[in-house]
Amino acid sequence: MQYRILGRTGVRVSTLALGAMNFGALGRVGPDDATALVDAAVDAGVNVIDTADWYGVGESEEIVGRAIAGRRDDLVLATKVWGPMSEERNHQGASRRWITTELDHSLRRLGVDHIDLYQVHRWDPTVSDEETLSVLTDLQRAGKIRYFGSSTYPAYRIVQAQWAAREHHLGRFVTEQPGYSILQRAIERDVLPVTQEYGLGTLVWSPLAGGWLSGAIRAGREISTNRASLARVQDRFDLANPVNRAKLDAVEQLVTIADEAGLTLVQLALGFVTAHPGVTSALIGPRTLDHLHAQLAAADTVLSPDVLDAIDEVVAPGVDLAPDEKVDTPPSLLDPTLRRR
Repeated sequence: MQYRILGRTGVRVSTLALGAMNFGALGRVGPDDATALVDAAVDAGVNVIDTADWYGVGESEEIVGRAIAGRRDDLVLATKVWGPMSEERNHQGASRRWITTELDHSLRRLGVDHIDLYQVHRWDPTVSDEETLSVLTDLQRAGKIRYFGSSTYPAYRIVQAQWAAREHHLGRFVTEQPGYSILQRAIERDVLPVTQEYGLGTLVWSPLAGGWLSGAIRAGREISTNRASLARVQDRFDLANPVNRAKLDAVEQLVTIADEAGLTLVQLALGFVTAHPGVTSALIGPRTLDHLHAQLAAADTVLSPDVLDAIDEVVAPGVDLAPDEKVDTPPSLLDPTLRRR
């Protein structure tokens, strides 16, 4: 396992981090299986566990808390706030009122007295940066969180938050957590240059492109019904969609590159994202021990310049093959009332 410094914090973190979104009913990983995954990951040198309050409406945090009991101080524990936790309209977002309340809930579910990295899961356009940063600064000074960061923020909002922290003499985001894979490379245009400029640690999610780079999705092979039956992602595996056909064509070319380099597709995919100098860690989200071991095999993968150049020929730098799947699209592009006066 390789280790890198998380931004300018001085904290050393593994280049592969364990994401816990699949823990619980959402990902069909029960408490015993989740503990086995945590055990195996930690034994392999993984020292970052990342979850969120919204995953299973608190279930993932509860499972993580039980799985790390007795070794909490050896791990960098990360969670997030923002997603709706009930039908109550104020039980979501990035306001002082909600963050203050929800952090205590997360601490209780995790069974800990502090969070190492507390992240705002998405930019909340209804709340000022000063509001959010001020409460996070207060919670940091109270000892409830060690550091705080953002997740899936557009590049200009990352810059704006850094400016607001300086302008109002507040603590600043020290990390960003964007989506990044060989198939989704748009963050190379702006997000990664910005995080590098401001010295932010970067934990990237979905480095296997939602399963497309796992090796399970190939031409002529039926896509798993378990994966495709999920309504929220069904369109992402419909091969009648030209975007998905383009992804499948890219996968077939990437398999050839991996074979010629003596690597699995998983090793190629994870080695690609961790090769970028702006990336600190790649978040992996295995459901089974077999999946975990296949991903841990990439822990020391270093891709040669020739392999990286070959990947660029398949998907050009800064290009998203499926731009409609982005979750950091600015509200001004999603809500017509914000651009049509």
